Amino acid sequence: MSILFKFTQFVQKTFALWVILFSGLALYSPENFVWLKTYITWMLGIIMFGMGMTMTLGDFKSVLQSPKAVTIGVFAQFIVMPALAYLLCKLFNLPTEIAIGVILVGCCPGGTASNVITYMAKGNTALSVACTSVSTILAPILTPAIFYVLASQWIDINAMSMLKSILQVVLFPIVLGLLVRAILKNKVDHYIQVMPLISVVAIVAIVAAIIAGSKAQILESGLMILGVVILHNGLGLLLGFWAARIFKLPYTDCKAISIEVGMQNSGLGVALAAVHFALSPITAVPSAIFSLWHNISGSALATYWAAKSDKIEK
Repeated sequence: MSILFKFTQFVQKTFALWVILFSGLALYSPENFVWLKTYITWMLGIIMFGMGMTMTLGDFKSVLQSPKAVTIGVFAQFIVMPALAYLLCKLFNLPTEIAIGVILVGCCPGGTASNVITYMAKGNTALSVACTSVSTILAPILTPAIFYVLASQWIDINAMSMLKSILQVVLFPIVLGLLVRAILKNKVDHYIQVMPLISVVAIVAIVAAIIAGSKAQILESGLMILGVVILHNGLGLLLGFWAARIFKLPYTDCKAISIEVGMQNSGLGVALAAVHFALSPITAVPSAIFSLWHNISGSALATYWAAKSDKIEK
């Protein structure tokens, strides 16, 4: 099991490289990956089930121990990223299908990869886990509600249908994972170590499936979407940091909230786009590219912050 655990850690640390590799393969040979689109919601459900299995009461105790920091992190998540998405869509006058995709990923909760990046950055990992847990649990209500308010001017939104989808692919698997953890207790500890590896494989497969199914649209509009995603992610990281800084949180908390705000659950964005906007494949592309880019930017930021912490310690 130790060899598998080391391999899992290696795959986590090189996550961005795997996303880049398989994205390239999907563009080069889309027919080998496009069939995966059928299983996107199932793969996201597996990721959320794994997240539920890794949750403990300690994660929620962190909310009680640091209510101010968690509240700031969650509020910043659901205010900063949706607002930035809306402003970028207006600023660049994005086509409807792309604008919907950008706003959709902006309305998603924090991603589980943020916890790993926060740990690498020597931030407050417990705070990151607490923010991810709370924002994910609130997502079935807040994601469709905020998306409806911001995107309804571009297209008619069925918020209740989206709520149902998020309950199915996010909340239900998480609750099931929590129940399995509660019933089996310590027996699942060895299996939990493998869940990050399964999550990485699932996210890479989801991104490859969307890129394979949207090759033509990516070749036409990919650079524009990438530019918007880079701005969205970068400004999210910056504003998340300063939201925590303004409220005078410790530096390690500022790092955690910055990463939590800037890194979205883009897998959820892909799944929702695939289900609700299946006739417009490019709507899922901003989420897919976001999944690629935020792991690159997050890893780079974590390396910088870790090196800075090492210098301070010395």
